[in-house]
Amino acid sequence: MRLPLLLAAMLLPTIPVGDASEAAPPEELPTIWEVPPGDPLEHHTAGFAKVLCSAIFITGRDLATAAEEDGFFVSPRGPRRAVIKTIVDRERRAVRLALPNGVTRTAKLYGDQGCVTLPRGADSVFFTPVRVASSLPDPATQPWPMGDQLPDTPLPSAVDASKVAAATAAAFDPPEALTAAFVVAYKGRLIAERYQRGLDHTTRLPSWSMGKSLTATLIGRLVHEGVYDLWARAPVDEWQRPDDPRRAIRIADLLRMSSGLRFIAPQDPDFDGARGYPDHLYVYTGAIDAYRWALTRPLQWPPNTVGRYRNSDPLVLNHLIKKAVVARGAEYLSHPQRHLFDKLGIRRMVLETDPHGNFLLQGYVLGTGRDWVRLGLLYLLDGVWNGKRLLPEGWVDFVRTPAPAWSMPVYGGMFWLNRTKTWPVPEDAYFMAGAGGQYTIVIPTHDLVVARLGHYKGVEAGEEALARALATLMEAVPQVREVWQPPSTAKR
Repeated sequence: MRLPLLLAAMLLPTIPVGDASEAAPPEELPTIWEVPPGDPLEHHTAGFAKVLCSAIFITGRDLATAAEEDGFFVSPRGPRRAVIKTIVDRERRAVRLALPNGVTRTAKLYGDQGCVTLPRGADSVFFTPVRVASSLPDPATQPWPMGDQLPDTPLPSAVDASKVAAATAAAFDPPEALTAAFVVAYKGRLIAERYQRGLDHTTRLPSWSMGKSLTATLIGRLVHEGVYDLWARAPVDEWQRPDDPRRAIRIADLLRMSSGLRFIAPQDPDFDGARGYPDHLYVYTGAIDAYRWALTRPLQWPPNTVGRYRNSDPLVLNHLIKKAVVARGAEYLSHPQRHLFDKLGIRRMVLETDPHGNFLLQGYVLGTGRDWVRLGLLYLLDGVWNGKRLLPEGWVDFVRTPAPAWSMPVYGGMFWLNRTKTWPVPEDAYFMAGAGGQYTIVIPTHDLVVARLGHYKGVEAGEEALARALATLMEAVPQVREVWQPPSTAKR
């Protein structure tokens, strides 16, 4: 069994993230990279403040443990050592980190918008926070999956309960894996659930780039309603000049991480850190209007010719979501709760923003293990929930079909694919993935959804533990469907 290894910058499984296997990638367009401004150390420190703020005030962790285990993606250990003073202001629900140059970077909790990184020298955000309340009844009074009441009946006879228990134990072994949550649903029913000591099914954990799959789901809702056309050009106002080559970028290209935007990421095969701080991180730590930064990047390649894992594409998609919501005259910050979460029984998801009130769903999302399973179930059920279609027909097939611009069949539409057997499950499985070992894996052949969340420090051991757990789970649950193959129209 081949276990996933790690990319140093991204901490996702070892799967190609660019065009490195091609003999010759397409020729780049004659544009230049605008290096993100500011001091990289300050950016890392701003990211560290946000990670600590979310860990302390949303997840409920203590300062020392959070600093030791969480969020190395935006704030590696080296830059953390430069912080000379840490202030946790519980009255104002803020974290302030001081550097030797006299600069202090701050992140503060703004209610249901979570923790927001403030610009250098600023003491507040540039939007009015909104209370986001679910319209659903108390989950304790509602049966799963719309609530948290679980049936008090034996597991289905087809399920080997002892092997399910062994798989669950494997997910937490060794302790260094720092697995925080492991939740499994079979045919919609929870058959396994375990949490790290001190946590439970209500604990909201950092989910990182699983938010990209959430972005795809919110776009899918708008496509289903006829607001957008998957194959149409992305209606970004800034791209509509007749001589702007970005006019050719389609919504499908954005979902497939194939826009071609020049948006440098640390996992790019040709990234040189000496050249400057990457855009991919800047939209987390720069305390900027992240949508504006993404929208104003030039093309590096023609659309749909090179697949690169870059935060530009989900940010542009989220700009389109905001544009559609505002055009309706609806309230943007409560839109995901009203338009998606309430329909699935999700009540505890926290979607964090930049200082301008733009959702940073490329990675600043905190959710419970159960809530990620609910989202996975929507895909297992082909976008239909309680008899009502929420996603367009064919949407699930689109997100799990290999994106043609990628050099290997590892990415679909804001979902990763198991076509190269990253995990020891059938090759038509597809999954949400977030840095630090966050996964929601949809396994159609076995009617399974598996969510695993963990703390960043334990990622390597955690991914090995998850692989062992999945292998055992395949022995515990029978195969009920044939392996799905992508349609012949995949290269559209």
